Amino acid sequence: MQYFKPAGPSTFAGDAMPFTHNGVFHLIYLLDHGHHHDLGGLGGHQWAHATTTDLVHWEHHPLAIAITEPWEGSICTGSVFVYDSTYYAFYATRMRDWTQHVALATSTDGIHFEKQAPNPLASPSGRYDPEHFRDPFVFQDPATGTFHMLVTSILAEPELAGHDGCLAHLTSTGLRTWEEAEPFLITGYRGAPECADLFIWNDWTYLIFSHDLVAHYRMARTSLGPWLRPSMDTFDGPLAAVMKTAPFGDRRIGVAWIGTREGDTDIGTRQWGGNLILRELIQHPDGTLGTRFVPEAIPIHGQPLDPPVSATTADVAGSASAIGVGSSQGLTVAAVTGIPRTCRITMRIDPHGSGPRPASEFGMRLRTAGQLAGGYDLRFRPHDATVTLQGAGLTQVHEIRHPFNLDIVAYGDIIDVCIAGQRCLINRLPEQRGDHLVLYSRDGPVGFENIEVVPQP
Repeated sequence: MQYFKPAGPSTFAGDAMPFTHNGVFHLIYLLDHGHHHDLGGLGGHQWAHATTTDLVHWEHHPLAIAITEPWEGSICTGSVFVYDSTYYAFYATRMRDWTQHVALATSTDGIHFEKQAPNPLASPSGRYDPEHFRDPFVFQDPATGTFHMLVTSILAEPELAGHDGCLAHLTSTGLRTWEEAEPFLITGYRGAPECADLFIWNDWTYLIFSHDLVAHYRMARTSLGPWLRPSMDTFDGPLAAVMKTAPFGDRRIGVAWIGTREGDTDIGTRQWGGNLILRELIQHPDGTLGTRFVPEAIPIHGQPLDPPVSATTADVAGSASAIGVGSSQGLTVAAVTGIPRTCRITMRIDPHGSGPRPASEFGMRLRTAGQLAGGYDLRFRPHDATVTLQGAGLTQVHEIRHPFNLDIVAYGDIIDVCIAGQRCLINRLPEQRGDHLVLYSRDGPVGFENIEVVPQP
């Protein structure tokens, strides 16, 4: 399911709603046709469904929740909560008049769901914009047993004009009837915080919501807050959209999507919907979170190649498995040739090389025809702790100031990067098709060690 897209030239995957029960990891996602343009722009989304017990072998099931009524314009994002042997699927319906309402479907096996009356189950009060009441997420407070529902909303009369995004808050004692409570979180952002996710992990409670499709998170010591914002409150770079998570044993697996590309810029304008992305969350000692590749989900395995290396400038030494690049000043470049378009590249990078401090800048050009000016630039800047992949960037990547492992998966037009097993960065880059990997350093020696290139089998 890593980088999975449903079959069909205009069919895509959107928001994911993973959950786990009895050792089965369920991946429900919005099935999209035409980049949110179906049914006159209402979306026309339905819930698609796949399951696994090992994150390797997946079984695809019939639609979990489909459009079955003439007034349903889209089955929007939601969540599944399992209680007393019943699967409760809370979802939102975008009606043909564009208003949004929460609904419920239930199942006894987690595969076949039936919509329940009353439908709608809950509708926005006058406090909220009626066209923004979606993405219901349900959890139970372990301290009281009360069920809580968080709903993507926009305040009708915000305290600060334009800064209207909030998570509406409903409570229940039995999952069937719900009462409105005070807003759960007012973000202060323009626009609604979408696709909430809340979970407890090793004495921390995490609240995730997406703004402009980028997932942010908050931390607390109790399930209802107060919430702390970490200094880096996002996961991947800007193109991993709408991450939601579920447990897998004692691990935590996140699922997001990367949209298809429209436009000529490095990042371009992303269409709604594309390919799914799986990530494993990691928890640091201070409670903050990071992401890494899910080992079981990496789609490329096999025997490494032995590609030749050429020195484009002076001050290059080594072979394809270990290359030293650079001197105390200037730009130094080496090229590894014969790199397949779809492959996995791993290496360990020593940003100090043989010098006393990290180089000012280093990195590589992927899919270039041999020139540093071509291809796609993966750039590391230790002095300001930033990493960029052809315009998509990460900040506060302090790991690159010390030796670190780098893992790159080039899969079709997707290039996906994992840095030090703690931060990930993805981009969709379809144009360049060169077979050179060009390594470079500026103003300092850098060691590129343990280089392996594994082609797609």
